[in-house]
Amino acid sequence: MFTMLLMSLYGMAPGQARVISGIVSDESGNPLSGVHVAVKGTSASTVTDLQGAYRISVDPGPGYLVFTHPGMERAEVRIGSSDRINVTMKLSQPVQEEVVYHEYDAVARPHKHAADMSAPVKGVLTDNQAGYHSYRQARPPEGNVPQWNTEGYSAIHENGFKDVLHAPLSTFSIDVDRAAYSNVRRFLNMGQLPPKDAVRTEEMINYFSYDYPEPEGKHPFSVYTEISECPWNADHQLLHVGLKGKSIQKEHLPASNLVFLIDVSGSMGTPNKLPLLKQAFRMLVGELRPEDRVAIVVYAGAAGQVLESTPGSKKEEILAALDRLESGGSTAGGAGLKLAYQVAMENFIEAGNNRIILATDGDFNIGPSSNAEMERLIEEKREQGIFITVLGFGMGNYKDDRMEIIADKGNGNYGYIDNIREARKMFVTEFGGTLFTIAKDVKFQIEFNPARVKGYRLVGYENRLLNAEDFNDDKKDAGEMGAGHTVTALYELIPAGSEEPLKSIDPLKYQSGQDREGTKTVVRPDLSAELMTVKLRYKQPDGNTSIKVEIPVKGKVLEPDETSANFRFSAAVAEFGLILRDSEYKADASMEQVIALAKAARGEDEEGIRSEFLGLVRLADSLKN
Repeated sequence: MFTMLLMSLYGMAPGQARVISGIVSDESGNPLSGVHVAVKGTSASTVTDLQGAYRISVDPGPGYLVFTHPGMERAEVRIGSSDRINVTMKLSQPVQEEVVYHEYDAVARPHKHAADMSAPVKGVLTDNQAGYHSYRQARPPEGNVPQWNTEGYSAIHENGFKDVLHAPLSTFSIDVDRAAYSNVRRFLNMGQLPPKDAVRTEEMINYFSYDYPEPEGKHPFSVYTEISECPWNADHQLLHVGLKGKSIQKEHLPASNLVFLIDVSGSMGTPNKLPLLKQAFRMLVGELRPEDRVAIVVYAGAAGQVLESTPGSKKEEILAALDRLESGGSTAGGAGLKLAYQVAMENFIEAGNNRIILATDGDFNIGPSSNAEMERLIEEKREQGIFITVLGFGMGNYKDDRMEIIADKGNGNYGYIDNIREARKMFVTEFGGTLFTIAKDVKFQIEFNPARVKGYRLVGYENRLLNAEDFNDDKKDAGEMGAGHTVTALYELIPAGSEEPLKSIDPLKYQSGQDREGTKTVVRPDLSAELMTVKLRYKQPDGNTSIKVEIPVKGKVLEPDETSANFRFSAAVAEFGLILRDSEYKADASMEQVIALAKAARGEDEEGIRSEFLGLVRLADSLKN
């Protein structure tokens, strides 16, 4: 009778949601990534991954899946009894109207920046509304489906342990980029582990804000240190060093001269690119003040200005220009950059925030496209006081390596926007830190005391390392810090007195304290001695001469249960990065320990960002098993 009752109750339960999965490909059988898959008549949607695969939850009962992709015909498929639906999409007919740039003029005559185009463009002028004309470029016939699986990442060679006796100085540039974390999140949410080189551990750590004290005194940031046992290697210690940039109320920030530089090429047509970009920029426009100004430059087969510099009080005019943008054509990235810098210089604000915000999937393939050419252009313009923020969108042909170079050389930051929540984090929650620099060319140099430390390894920052002599060289570029930003660095330390061997080098002949036979210098461990000296150099946003800060640190070693939430959460993120990279230094790292550390350090988490991290760890754990 009990069994029958259970069966009866089960039969009365409402129908459960189903999960439909499948592969989307073209007519030649090639998988299509970035296809937008939606349940017709609902808000449920997803996109296909790099192998063309998708998974989506649907309500029980009849319905339809809708598949859309730029250059392909829309496909609508009825949901039947099968939980597996594979779809073949057909090429669409060439579209004749694609926006390249707009002209705001009373008569149909060339805009003053039309001559900046890198190649002749054929098209027609069409009246859209009073005083507004739209120049539309005919898209060239598409013979083949684009090659989507061409993402680019710079190789990362992990930092190894350094012997303090032979290399006591660790010197590096700060990194305020946070693109790696949201890019890793994108891979995990698509059901894939990220490529190892997409996992830049310091960017993942710095994606999160930490509760450091506000700076006091003449310097624009505070310094925070903490040391305890290393969670993934009990024989080592973990050193946590943090900076907190001075917070500035929005109304006290300097006036902004912004140029939105937007990629509207054909590769930007998928829902997670140009449509998401428009939503993100709408949020930024909502934060503008009357004293701020915005111009919009776009590039596809050529570059053009779609909106002249407009005060932030005219939000409707700015939003209307954004709404008119469409995708199509190839990618004249170099021409777009040049034009954006020209527009920024024409509207330059003395003592203001002059900045280009580049939004793209990074696929520069026409015009000056080599990394060296890009670097020279951007370095020249940063010296004139124009910085650049780079925002990445999309997947499949995403060029992370190029975008990182542009941000690093342009005195700016680099973020990846994979969803509208990330856009809000960048442009609303962290508005000041994203757009307003309070210190530039910020460099760290840490001198370790061999009486406390035998060896050290900087976790991450592989592409930010500097030579010791670069610290005092004001010509050497380094990272920028935004208003209210936090920057965190972790070191894994081998304590003095440890019997653990370090990679050996030949005995030093002339080193002080060694004889000609290479007898080793003996250092007695001293737990009461200073751990290290932290040195920082930075410049004012409009300055050319650096300012030095030097702080000796005693470095009391805390018990694990005495550590702060700052320490535990940053350690959890670092350990997660070691696992995703399958690092040779991961030792006893485990997903279980990552979860335990992060849960204990979650705190108030008003935006749910740390809780989301826990979900990603669990997802990654299931993908690895």
